[in-house]
Amino acid sequence: MAQKLIGKQTFVMQNPPSFAGHACAVGKKEGDGPLKNSFDFITQDAFFGEKSWEKAESAFVKKAVSLALSKASLSNSDINCVFCGDLLNQCVGTTFGMREAEIPMFGVYGACSTMAESLALAAMAIDGGFADKALAVTSSHFCSAERQFRTPLEYGGQRPPSAQWTVTGSGAAVLTSEGPGPYVKFVTPGKTVDNGTTDANNMGAAMATAAYDTIRTHLEDRGVGPEAYDLIVTGDLGLVGSKILCDFFAADGIDLASRHADCGLLIFDRDRQDVHAGGSGCGCSASVLCGYLLNGMREGRWQNILFTATGALLSPTTTQQGESIPSIACAVAISNAR
Repeated sequence: MAQKLIGKQTFVMQNPPSFAGHACAVGKKEGDGPLKNSFDFITQDAFFGEKSWEKAESAFVKKAVSLALSKASLSNSDINCVFCGDLLNQCVGTTFGMREAEIPMFGVYGACSTMAESLALAAMAIDGGFADKALAVTSSHFCSAERQFRTPLEYGGQRPPSAQWTVTGSGAAVLTSEGPGPYVKFVTPGKTVDNGTTDANNMGAAMATAAYDTIRTHLEDRGVGPEAYDLIVTGDLGLVGSKILCDFFAADGIDLASRHADCGLLIFDRDRQDVHAGGSGCGCSASVLCGYLLNGMREGRWQNILFTATGALLSPTTTQQGESIPSIACAVAISNAR
């Protein structure tokens, strides 16, 4: 019998894991944005001293992991397992970034929802008694993502207003079975949702339905309204998807907008930086969570947040075949109270 399942698809942590350490490393454009003071490391070199964009992404992973472990006063050998993933084929950004760490690894793919998925699995591993210390890490890089999903930068393709800017960066979080918090309290994994969107330059519209489905299910499973959280954060719906999400809830007679924020809108200044509809990528929600959000919880700015990362489950192949874009969202409830 599933003793930790409530409602349709929400898992409750009976012994909520604690964030022992968290850190993020980002690129120059992210460091020029409004959250610059919340990042642990900002590089001015998009190559991060490496010879390719993909190697640079792995370097961001190494840096974020090293900083998170240092904050937790732990070393690689203390970690029982790591859950990691990114946007690239075979998740080479994180797997190559972790290949010298000698930590048992689970590769995870949920597109831009990967940080929430990795965090959820790490929390479940600890609450289930399979690990005492687990690491969740994800990454993305604007240039490596453009090369894989759209066109190489040298092509100089034009981006429509609905397009989002893939964040260059990585976020890492260390969860432990004991500690002062914040804590992971609930996890609501999402279902694959497809609303028929086919425009690969409008990810926000594709992902909004998945975010709505997961958040609504989480609230129903818990029997609470949005007021149970100080902040309900999505990542990364951007300007287009965020409006659609709030409109969905408004049609249900629920005011989500007053408590909603989106990582893709937080990380960049759309009026000053040329990012069109906002930020995206695995590194977007990871960097915002492991910097701005968790720092804010430690400072007492928020007591309870619902972190709901969203991902568009497409590939260049499916796009070229005319397929629509399935999406998914995973919700992780984080609280200062155990």
